[in-house]
Amino acid sequence: MAVFTQGTPCWVDAQLPDLEAGKRFYGELFGWSFDPDRDEALLDGRRVAGLLPKRDGRMPTTWTVYLATGDAGTLAARIKAAGGRMVMEPYPVGPFGVRALAADPGGAVFGLRQSGDDDGFETVNRPGAFCWMEVYTREPEAVDTFYATVFGWLGRQADPAEEGRDGSFDYRVWSPPGSRAGDDSAFGGRAVMTAAFPAALPGHVLPYFAVRDCDAACATAVRLGGRVATAPFDTPHGRIAVLHDNQGARFAVLAEPA
Repeated sequence: MAVFTQGTPCWVDAQLPDLEAGKRFYGELFGWSFDPDRDEALLDGRRVAGLLPKRDGRMPTTWTVYLATGDAGTLAARIKAAGGRMVMEPYPVGPFGVRALAADPGGAVFGLRQSGDDDGFETVNRPGAFCWMEVYTREPEAVDTFYATVFGWLGRQADPAEEGRDGSFDYRVWSPPGSRAGDDSAFGGRAVMTAAFPAALPGHVLPYFAVRDCDAACATAVRLGGRVATAPFDTPHGRIAVLHDNQGARFAVLAEPA
């Protein structure tokens, strides 16, 4: 059983209306194969993500990032006390432990995952695998306080000049408790949704997957029926783009600097 630091990303999955179409899309985009007995994607035989059939058509087609916990019930109570809400209370999933869905004060939904016997990421931070998460919100102060209170995340405000942005750039980098806040320990960040975002787009958690070539990944996604939401752009951390898959699920890709 993999051991994950409390409150850090330990899994990601997508519920899709057409599972076989999703497998074709991500199989070619990221080089994934699929476990015939479990709803899991594999990269070189190691678990990287889950792809599941969507059982309720009223639910959005989306990726969900799961955060590790040793006690989902206790954490659910802490979430509610800190101003969040439970979308789905903790429920057992057999050998996969316990899961739950929660929302922060800005409405961004994330998962909780209390590990089972054989569970979670087996590989990350390599092309084709999960590498980062971002919480997008219109309520940064409330959201920052929420995650610090519930998970003990350590935050550091990004320097706009170092990021090549103007002084209005508001981005917070998160590290797990017990670490030194900074890029070396960071696993995700918080971004503010400005007027550039559609008013109908709610607060959300955006998973990132590493790729070798950001522009090539975008071209492949479009060829496979997806679309580019944010065209590739350069940052000090690599070249980034935001995509929708062939069924509308939103995710980002990152090609680290050579």
